[in-house]
Order: sequence, then structure tokens, then C-alpha cells
Amino acid sequence: MNSFQVSLAATFFALALGMLLAYLFAMYEFKGKKLIQILVIIASMSAPFISAYSWILLLGRNGAITNFVSSLGLPTFDIYGFGGITMVFTLQLFPLIFLYINGAFKNMDRSLLEAAESLGYTGIRKFFKVIFPLLIPTVLAGCLLVFMRAFSDFGTPMLIGEGFRTFPVLIFSEFVGEVRGDTSFASALALIAIGIALLVFVLQRVVARKFSYSMTSFYQIEPKKTTGLKRILIYLVVYGAVFIAILPQGFLMYTSFRNSRGIVFHEGYSFDNYIEAFNRMGTAIFNTIRISFFGTVLVVVVAIFVSYLAVRKRNVWTWLIDNLSMIPFIVPGTVFGISLLFAFNTGIGGTGILRITGTALIIIIALSVRRLPYTIRSSVTALMQIPISIEEAAESLGSSRINTFFRITVPMMLSGVIAGAILSWITMLSELATSVLLYNVRTRTMTVAIYTEVLRGNFGIAAALATILSAMTIVLLLIFLKISKNNLSV
Repeated sequence: MNSFQVSLAATFFALALGMLLAYLFAMYEFKGKKLIQILVIIASMSAPFISAYSWILLLGRNGAITNFVSSLGLPTFDIYGFGGITMVFTLQLFPLIFLYINGAFKNMDRSLLEAAESLGYTGIRKFFKVIFPLLIPTVLAGCLLVFMRAFSDFGTPMLIGEGFRTFPVLIFSEFVGEVRGDTSFASALALIAIGIALLVFVLQRVVARKFSYSMTSFYQIEPKKTTGLKRILIYLVVYGAVFIAILPQGFLMYTSFRNSRGIVFHEGYSFDNYIEAFNRMGTAIFNTIRISFFGTVLVVVVAIFVSYLAVRKRNVWTWLIDNLSMIPFIVPGTVFGISLLFAFNTGIGGTGILRITGTALIIIIALSVRRLPYTIRSSVTALMQIPISIEEAAESLGSSRINTFFRITVPMMLSGVIAGAILSWITMLSELATSVLLYNVRTRTMTVAIYTEVLRGNFGIAAALATILSAMTIVLLLIFLKISKNNLSV
């Protein structure tokens, strides 16, 4: 019930905020739209548990905002428990709704809105009678993504739950518990979690089909200019929401330069936290880079072949492969980690063959399989834009199918593949739920290191590591935006 409550609440508030921002973006003209979009995307790509940690520094019992509000004699907000988890998820995930719906508005013809207005539908009535029904498929897709991200997240409820147990936290605790742990019970919980995830996924697909509309946008919606109070309110809502969304990352970067000892921060600024982070966690930084790199290479290879089968060799089996590749996307990370531990702990059939538990290979496989859907979807999109007649022309000139595939098809779809691969790489960098079950001292990643340092109370070092991880994510994200600008819709 906890998992359902927090996931549904986060989905509702993320939908309300994301749809409001997308509506304002589409309907009204204001300055800084491109910058706002980039900041929104950056906010959505950071690891949720890092945002949770940042909010502890801001709204925790000794947080910066908490101390300031207390000094004014005003009541403070308790970041721990249901309310805090919902807030973190909402601010972390509303950008996904915004990006989905913002893209849908670009495909909406303004003549529909003009026709509605000519029939007397304006304001709220126009939105709920005309605009919202047309957005339902997009809304459902965005809500599914938000719900599954919230439902499967491990780090946020683990850090700020304080007794508010959710599925991933309970599965993790039962599986690794030294005193009262029960791996069989954890496995049963994992199967229930998979069943719920698949049920939600299927329901979303069924409902989306019933509300599917075909639209041809000859005349895109033109944003209107506003003045006076309305203009001020639009700026307050848009810039205020984005500021709050990126505030945790900004404060985290600021905190990383403060002098600290454990959970206590002192006056003055230095690079000591970064020096200590590299001295103590240098292997974690290196592991993160090499594991995510090799994982991305594996993703690219598999995605190219799966997308080719799905688009060029359509039959029941290729359809099944294409749909099965999406399952790891909706399965909670803790569940997936436990599955891999059981599968590879003793090797195939207990023979020791592929006994890879405790190695970097098992983490590479885990991250690759979980983030494979991103690259498959972008590769399928790119391949569908390539006319099959080009391949047929090459074969008619004597090129073999294999030669045509590697020298013509793959190079033409490469921009889509690379864009999807970078997106997969970005999400691999921030993966915690799976890595925390599969790592050991030699294979610890940055997300695991940040998580353990927060639990130990080394807030300065954790902030430095989180800032390094955020910088890596932002660089890759900007590369993704550059590559996908003319090939994919973000």
C-alpha cells in the first residue's frame, strides 16, 4: 500500500505540474524557453536518491532551509516519510511529463482550438473538452513512466523513508538482512512486484489504444503574447517550478566546496572534499566510467540487431523479442539484481560456468539489460526513417545482405543509435537499485559510494562525488541533445 500510495501521489502531482508547464510553453510567449527546457531535462536525468540527499541538506532536521525558517519562528516541513518522498518524486519526475506533453502540443493543429473557440469553448472548458482528450495517449505514456520510476525507486525511500517501507526497500532489506532476512520471502515479494508492474504496463497499453487519435499538424499552435498580471504569473510559475527542480543539484554543488567533517559543515571553502573523494573513491569513479562504457557498447550491439529484426524482419518472433526487451524497463532494479544473483551465483546448473557474481561483468550485464530499451526505441525510430529501397538497390548491385547491413544500413541509422546509447549511458551512471545488490569492494560504483557515504554521515565527500556524477551526466546530456536535435524528438 505504501508503494501504491506514494507512486500514485507522485504521478498525480507530477502530471499536474508537468501538464501546466507544457500548456504554458505551448500557449504563451516568454523569454528563456530554450534554457528552461535544458534545465528541465537536466533535472530529470539526475538520480532520484541524489535529489533526496540534497533535500536532506536543505529540509532535513539540520537543513539550511529548516534552520532559516526556524529562526523566523515559522513551522518547518518534515522531509521524512510519505510527504517528503512524494515531494522528491514529484520534483524529480514532472519533467518527464512536461517533455512528453510538450512534444504532443507540437503535433496539435491550432485549427482545432480555433474551431472549439468558435463554438463557445474557451478557457477551462476548451482544455478539458478538446485539448486534454487529444493528449490522453501521451498523458498515459508519461504517467506510466513516472509511476514505474516511483514504484521501482530504492534510494529515495531508503534515505528519507524512516520506517515508510516500500516494495524495493523491503525486498532489499529481506534479501541482505543479516539478522532477520529471508531470501525466499524477498523472492516472493519480487514476483509480486513484477506482476504489479506488468499489470500496470498492460493496462496502460490497453487504455492508450482506446484513446488513440490521428492528427496532422499543418498549422502549429502559435504562442500568444501576454501583458500585466498574467505575464507575471506565467513567469513565476515556469521559472519558480524549474528553480525548485534544479535547486537540489545547485545546493549540492555549493555544499561540495564547503569545509566539512562528517555531518558538520564549517566556515570556509576549499577543494578538500574533492581531494578526499578522489583519494578514497577513485576506484569507484573509474569503475563507473568503465562499467557504463562497456555496458553501453553491449547495448549498442544488441540494440542494432534487435531493432533490425523488429523493423525489417517482422513476424511473431521478432514482435515477441521487441516487446520482451521492454520488460527490464518496468521491473524494479532490486528485483532485477536479486534475479541475477540467483542466476549466476553458482553458475549454470551449479557447474560454475558463468559464475560471475561479485565481478564487474554481472553489473555490466545488469545495467545493459535494464537500459537497453532506450537505445532499441531510438534505433527503431531511426531505422523506420530509412527506405528499404536503398538496401534493395545495394543488393541489386551485387552487395551481400551482410555487407549491405554493415556498410549501408548501420551507418544510416547511426545517429539514432548513438543518441539512444548516450541516453542509456546517462541512466547507467545514475543506477543504484541494481548496483547496490551486485557490487563488492572492487566493483563499487559512484552511486553506491555516494549512498554509503551518506549513510556514514560523510556529507561533504558525498556532495563532491554527487557533483562529479552530475557533471558527467550534464556533459553526456548536452552531447545527446546535440546529436538527437535533427533525428529524434526528446
